[in-house]
Amino acid sequence: MSELDLDLDDFSDLIERPSGSLRREAEERRTLTGLPAQALGRVDELGEWLSSAQSRVPVEPVANPRLVVFAGDHGVAGLDVSTRPAGGALTLVREALDGASPAAVLARRFEVPVRIVDMSLDCDPGELPAEVTRHRVRRSSGRLDTEDTLTKAEAVEAFRAGMAVADEEADAGTDLVVLGDLSVGGTTAAGTLIAALCGTDASVVTGRGGGHIDDLAWMRKCAAIRDGLRRARPVLGDQLELLATVGGADLTAMTGFLLQSAVRHTPVILDGVVSAACALVGQRVAFRAPDWWLAGHATSEPAQAKALDRMALDPLMDQGIAVGGGTGALLALPLVRAAAALAAELPVREPELASTEPDGETEGTAQGLADAT
Repeated sequence: MSELDLDLDDFSDLIERPSGSLRREAEERRTLTGLPAQALGRVDELGEWLSSAQSRVPVEPVANPRLVVFAGDHGVAGLDVSTRPAGGALTLVREALDGASPAAVLARRFEVPVRIVDMSLDCDPGELPAEVTRHRVRRSSGRLDTEDTLTKAEAVEAFRAGMAVADEEADAGTDLVVLGDLSVGGTTAAGTLIAALCGTDASVVTGRGGGHIDDLAWMRKCAAIRDGLRRARPVLGDQLELLATVGGADLTAMTGFLLQSAVRHTPVILDGVVSAACALVGQRVAFRAPDWWLAGHATSEPAQAKALDRMALDPLMDQGIAVGGGTGALLALPLVRAAAALAAELPVREPELASTEPDGETEGTAQGLADAT
């Protein structure tokens, strides 16, 4: 497979914004409930956004959500930039599959099916179910500070895998995706992408990660992002090459997933800094795409805040959650469902008619007196 087999410029033509006319119709319907303006705050806006994404007024309930998690290991983790050892993402995946991770517990409680997609775990594929590994591109991604994380052919394959997963979810009737990631070293790749696209220094985007690394690990992580930035900046004009250079297979697949979900009109709740980085790359590919995404929650990662600000996405929640796997985005799901319920089920009043009932009674009484005379 060659790089020419995938032209990301096509997404600019394929992705449309959610219906503006239907959003205005949803806003007009909201005014007929009799509730004061801004009485429900951002929940009103959320219901109206969902109505426009569904192209339905009133909005339909969120009936078939799905947690989709992309997993992979990153070679840069060998520099001890994480609290977990290099190649340790397999443990995270097994916990999720066993229902023991925070995201798995919430998904079970909220009755949300979970799909895990292995793109580059550092393990033998036979250690996991075939439905998890069938899209795998390679075993671990390259070390972004010194080498490309993927070949160009692998980047195309990973990007197409993400698109395929988006198509499969849309065809299965998934009406809202909660997007998560499980990786070791993934926040380092995400920080590098965001720093490159926002034109900032490594120290500005380097966070503590899901395990809250100590100061020495933070310095190693900052140095890795700095070196990755030197390699990323020359390829900023080509988003697929950028992903191949410093993104890795899981982030590349997530970017393809997000863009194809926008093509298929499937709304997505973003989780933490990794999904924010992929969304930022997606915005560079197709500027309308972020209109299909929600920021589920704010994390302590400075890179996430920069990416969300660049896309004008305001997080729905801020609970200080650092664990990944879609945990924070899942916690935002009940809020989205509540917004849909309020938008659909609050009773509306018919607009007042020009000729009211009392006027009609007066007219009839007058006519009766005239007849009697």
